[in-house]
Amino acid sequence: MTRAKEILRTPTMVTFGALLLIIAAFSIMAPGLFNTPGNFLQLAQNVAILTVVSVGTTFVIITAGVDLSIPSGIVLGEVFAVHALEMVGGLDTQPGEVHIGYVFAALGGAILAGLSIGAINGIVVAYMKVPPLLATLGTLGAGLGVALILQNGVNTSTYALDPIGHGSWIAGVPNLIPIALIIVVAGYVLLHMAVFGRHTFAIGSNPEAARRVGINVERHLLKVYLIGGVTAGFAGFLSVAYFSTTSIGGHSTDNLQAVTAVALGGTSLFGGVGSIIGTLIGVWIPAVLKNGFVINGVQPYWQDVAVGLVLIVAVWLDQLRRRSRNRG
Repeated sequence: MTRAKEILRTPTMVTFGALLLIIAAFSIMAPGLFNTPGNFLQLAQNVAILTVVSVGTTFVIITAGVDLSIPSGIVLGEVFAVHALEMVGGLDTQPGEVHIGYVFAALGGAILAGLSIGAINGIVVAYMKVPPLLATLGTLGAGLGVALILQNGVNTSTYALDPIGHGSWIAGVPNLIPIALIIVVAGYVLLHMAVFGRHTFAIGSNPEAARRVGINVERHLLKVYLIGGVTAGFAGFLSVAYFSTTSIGGHSTDNLQAVTAVALGGTSLFGGVGSIIGTLIGVWIPAVLKNGFVINGVQPYWQDVAVGLVLIVAVWLDQLRRRSRNRG
């Protein structure tokens, strides 16, 4: 019984064990196809953009909040990036051309978009006291509407960011992978090794107690939602770099995917508990399931069923941990 309780208190290890079991099962079912370095490298590239978004979402959920505006942050990040490229004359860059100035212009535009969405979310949630679910639902619709207006409903293609999306700084490793790892490391340091992280956990556990010990809860929540917005905008930049086009209608479920990854990683949807490493593991579970189903000839729609069941189990375990902690 004591051992079982200890396991319940380490959600990251439970998630990691589940991921290893899934990998082992698919490796047995499809030896030589699933468990190859090339396949895992492709998987890492596929989850890189979602990983970036999920790091920011982890901070938000630890404060007992939620951010449904992720799709609008990503799409506006894409749109602002291509508009910035147009302003500096880099939109029509030909394949193979490398202009570092164009890359920084697009990055600046994407970050500006993320900051805008994050600032609105933070002000509405922290200072206007609107529930995060409703506040971010509003910015979700408004942000996508602004993107459609700016683009006139049409996507824009560009090759100016190909060196980021399709290049390789490390031999054989696509750029998106080390970029995502840098974001993971930065998120880990900020959440687990800095005062900012301790304040984030404190607010998620008990905002009134955090306020009584001198934490400016409203200002901190604003910063947390800014982080969520910036990671979404940066993900939009990476999306344009990888797909060489904006995708106004292509991110409609990214908010659900990010929340699912964070929850699977052991972050409590009720706040106060979570980890960046757990989120990193949680991002991989849906990706591995989908990849394994495809390789084994199973309809990928079963992925949604499997992920849904795993998510329910993860939330149930979180409830058990909370009850155990409360009794203790």
